[in-house]
Amino acid sequence: MNPPAPGASPHFMEPDPIRVERVTTASKVFAHTRWDAVPALASLFHLAYFLALFFLYPRTPLWVMLILGFIYALMVNANINGIGHNFIHNPFFRSPLLNRLFGIVQSIACCFSQTYYDAVHMQHHKGNADRPDQTGETIDWISIYKHGHDGEAENPWSYVFLSFFRDDVGAIRRELRKRGNGDLLWGNLELAAFATTLFVMFLFNWRYMLFYFLPFFYLGHCFSYLNGYYRHYGADPDKPMAWGVSSYGKIYNWLFFYNGYHAEHHFRPKVHWTKMEGFHRQIADLQKREGVRVIERAHMLGFLDPNLPRRGKRLGGATLSAASAELNK
Repeated sequence: MNPPAPGASPHFMEPDPIRVERVTTASKVFAHTRWDAVPALASLFHLAYFLALFFLYPRTPLWVMLILGFIYALMVNANINGIGHNFIHNPFFRSPLLNRLFGIVQSIACCFSQTYYDAVHMQHHKGNADRPDQTGETIDWISIYKHGHDGEAENPWSYVFLSFFRDDVGAIRRELRKRGNGDLLWGNLELAAFATTLFVMFLFNWRYMLFYFLPFFYLGHCFSYLNGYYRHYGADPDKPMAWGVSSYGKIYNWLFFYNGYHAEHHFRPKVHWTKMEGFHRQIADLQKREGVRVIERAHMLGFLDPNLPRRGKRLGGATLSAASAELNK
C-alpha cells in the first residue's frame, strides 16, 4: 500500500497501484484512438455552425436566429468542456502541426485561444479548486473559492457572470512563456485568428456582431462557468479522490465526451474519455469510502440537485464556512 497523497484524508490509502488503461492505435493520424475522430469532427461542425450564423442572420426570421443563437451558446459550453478539455489532456493527432492547426479551429469556433485555455486549465489541475491561503491567493486561477469569503465557495451568480472578465492575460502569457515550446506564439496566433474573423464580420455587419453574436458568445462562456461551478461545489478540496463532483447521465456524457466523470478525471487527468466508464468501475468502492459527491443532473443544472449543500448552513454541527476555515488551519 502507498502512503496517502499530500492533503488526502488520513483514512485514504491508495491501492498499489491503481492501473490506468492507456489507449493505443495503429492509426497514422490519431495519437490514441480513432474514436477521437468524433470530437474532431464535432469541432469542425461547431466552426461551420459559427460561420453559418453570420450568413443566416440577414436572411432568417429573428425568432429562428434567437433559437440558433441559444444553441450556439450551448455548443460553446459543450465544446470547451468536452472537445477542448479532452484535447488538452490527450491531444488527438500524432502530428504536432495538425494539433496546432486544430487548436486554431477550436479558437475560431469558440472565440478564445485554445492554448491560453490550456494554461488556465493546467493551473486548475495544480490547485484542484483549492481554498485561499493565508494571503488570500489560490493556486487554481478559476477556483470557486478564490473570490469567496471565510473559506466558503463564491456565490454562483457572481462566479458565473463575472469569471469571464477575470482572466489575468499577463499571468497566462508568463505561464506559456515558461514552457518554452512555442505555446505563447501559437496562443497569440489563435488570438489573432479569431479576432481577425470577428473584425471582418464586424466590418460586413456590425449590428450582427454587437446585438446578436456577442451576447450569445458571452452566454456560452457563462454556461461554461456554470458547468465548472457545479463540477466542484460540494466536493472536498482536501481529498484527491473527491476533488470533483461527478454526474453519470448517459446523454450528458455522450455530448460532453465523458467530462461528467469529473471526480475520476481530477484523480487521474490522463485517463482517456473512452476509458472513463471502466475507470469509474475500478475505483467505485474507494470513491464511496472517500465520500465522492455525485449529482443526478448535468453539471450545468447542478443548482437543481435536491441534495445540494447550502452555503453557510449547518454541516456536522458547524457552518460550512467555519468547517472550511478549520480545514485551512
